[in-house]
Amino acid sequence: MAASAAPAAGRRLRIPRRWGFLLRRLGFYLAATWSAITLNFFLPRMMPGDPSAAIVEKLQAVSGQQMSPSAMESVQKVFGNPHANIFRQYVDYLVQLAHFDLGISISNYPTPVTSLLRQGLPWTMLLVGVTTVIAFVLGTGIGAMAGWKAGSRFDAIVSPLTTFVSAVPYFWMALVGLWFFAFQLDWFPLSGGYDADLSIGFSPSFVLSVLHYGALPAATIVFSAFGGWLLGMRNMTVTTVREDYVLLAQAKGLSGRRVMLRYAARNAVLPNFTGFTLALGHVVGGALLTEVVFNYPGIGYLLYTSLQQRDYPVMQGVFFLITLTVLLANLLADSVYVLLDPRIREGG
Repeated sequence: MAASAAPAAGRRLRIPRRWGFLLRRLGFYLAATWSAITLNFFLPRMMPGDPSAAIVEKLQAVSGQQMSPSAMESVQKVFGNPHANIFRQYVDYLVQLAHFDLGISISNYPTPVTSLLRQGLPWTMLLVGVTTVIAFVLGTGIGAMAGWKAGSRFDAIVSPLTTFVSAVPYFWMALVGLWFFAFQLDWFPLSGGYDADLSIGFSPSFVLSVLHYGALPAATIVFSAFGGWLLGMRNMTVTTVREDYVLLAQAKGLSGRRVMLRYAARNAVLPNFTGFTLALGHVVGGALLTEVVFNYPGIGYLLYTSLQQRDYPVMQGVFFLITLTVLLANLLADSVYVLLDPRIREGG
């Protein structure tokens, strides 16, 4: 018994390679999250101005009276006590984050930053999130067909046209679409996310209004974004159809559709899928241009107005939200890709 127990005691607990890879990546992203939180704390404090002084000036202008020292001290505590020790401020900031407290908005005082983010986030997720999925599905599907029929008339028309569309700056395309379809033809509203005369809810009239206001910005996003997915999928499919397993499937007499979907496209989509998961992480931050051009009430427009008004707590909250979504998307991409592609976990 002793002899048999000795080898068992000497055995080391071995973690499968795929889980070891994911654990290392998780450790990296935890460190990256801490670094982003720390930068998010110090950067606003390196900028000129004092949020508490700004709100005191605003309140005194509205009331027409000087604030008492005790009231000014209370305002300073609300906005992070900027005159306290920097280490104490940092600890208080971490405690606030642990309680999901991002502070009070200066331009919308006394509204909490989390309330503003909750108001803007659904609009951004609805517009940019849905259009990202649509652009990915359209671009990947058409790109697979173009790559499978490389050199055909379909490929000769689609690929150069898509290259031209992808080279056009998005802001220019959005402005042209706004001028032509909203200003000249009056098919769509010029700005906003819904009819201001309607109350927010799930009534048919409000839903139709949201779809009407969001149709033009959504169309410009899809039109400018699907070309990148198409070209990437087309080029990967052209490379994949020359692989031995695809030629073997064709030699077996399988239908062209089955070979394209089950053998060629299934393997060619891996890089596009990784890019898609990363694009989902940029949904929140990538909405800035769209929402500014169309005055759409999302996170991007909230960031734009907070920059104009030097609303540091809101800027800090938006940057934190963008950082968190990007890091989570990268972690998701690593997790999914290591499960889809065995070469990653074997090399990890």
